[in-house]
Amino acid sequence: MAKARPMDAPALEEFLTRGIVSVYPSRDFLHKKLLHGERVRLYLGIDPTGPTLHLGHTAVLLKLQELQKFGHEIILLIGDFTGMVGDPTDKSAARRRLTRADVLANAKKYKKQASRFLSFSGKNSVKLLHNSKWLSKLNFEQVLDLSAHFTVQQLMERDMFQVRHKEQKPIYLHEFLYPLLQGYDSVAMDVDGEIGGNDQTFNMLAGRTLMKQLKGKEKFVIAMKLLTDPSGKKMGKTEGNMVTFEDSPADMFGKIMSWPDEMIVSAFELLTKVSQSEIEVVQKGMAERSLNPRDAKARLALEIIKHFYSAGEAEKAQESFEKTFREGKAPDSISEIKIAKNTPLMFALAKRLGSNSRVRQRVQQGAISEIGGEKISDPLFPITRDMDLRIGSHEFVRLKIM
Repeated sequence: MAKARPMDAPALEEFLTRGIVSVYPSRDFLHKKLLHGERVRLYLGIDPTGPTLHLGHTAVLLKLQELQKFGHEIILLIGDFTGMVGDPTDKSAARRRLTRADVLANAKKYKKQASRFLSFSGKNSVKLLHNSKWLSKLNFEQVLDLSAHFTVQQLMERDMFQVRHKEQKPIYLHEFLYPLLQGYDSVAMDVDGEIGGNDQTFNMLAGRTLMKQLKGKEKFVIAMKLLTDPSGKKMGKTEGNMVTFEDSPADMFGKIMSWPDEMIVSAFELLTKVSQSEIEVVQKGMAERSLNPRDAKARLALEIIKHFYSAGEAEKAQESFEKTFREGKAPDSISEIKIAKNTPLMFALAKRLGSNSRVRQRVQQGAISEIGGEKISDPLFPITRDMDLRIGSHEFVRLKIM
């Protein structure tokens, strides 16, 4: 049996508790493997639904980074086939189907972005795989065989299907098949385990079911906490609050400073390497009002940005941010959006904020204004000149006429 470097008790305790909601079949099962240095093959699957990874991926990548350091085999799986099917998780309506060209274009930078945490070269390099390699070869008979391992009642237990059924919204057959396809990934790669966000638990356990029934092998599943706002919504494209791996240091700093104070502790836990004891000090300080949440958030932003840029660039982003608020000017570093003259504001900011409706909502809230100027009240306001905008309290963008 292949060996990895055993984790000592403190490192193992930190690994199995920090940011983890649950482990299947049990924490003890995985504890024994890692304690004794049994080398495991573990994978993270990502469907390319957008052109960049975001901070929600960071918690899982940090866990994989730790396991790679100890010599375990890591697979980053690009769901170029499942991405075309569309994961129904947490969706009140079916996803828009993506083409193969869409998913390949979206995944183009994933390896480079993930390499900020994982090594794809060297002695124990991470393997990059695509699930179209095996899923595109399944014939109808094989799909029927896979479907025989699940019941309609099992699939209908998913929360979003229950909601849609109650609201008489359509549930499409291809959405039912999605967990089977993701589950078959585990069989095709013959993995020991899978890691993902807690919202993926159902899909990951589908793989555990198929591993047991088709290979007679137990597969462990690590379900991670999600980065959510106080209402419980995931930080992401839909909510317009996503911090991406492509954002500049200034954009990252501003977006993180705009997060609600209630997110500070969980973000430290999930997105940084700050020790648990230090996080407890931060939590206690804010509770006792001896620590200003704004200062804690600035520290959080610095720690996160250092994953992607140098400490010096992170500090420059903070200095620019502070200068902006002292002097009411645009930051030294501000991201640009190039647009044609007379482009309506809503269309100019749609990609940045996630959707046209999100821009309209922010305008209605009075949250978009010209730096040093007035709030913009019309989402269809035509942009006739270069403009530096403030979005909310902490986000800045320059609209530049081409």
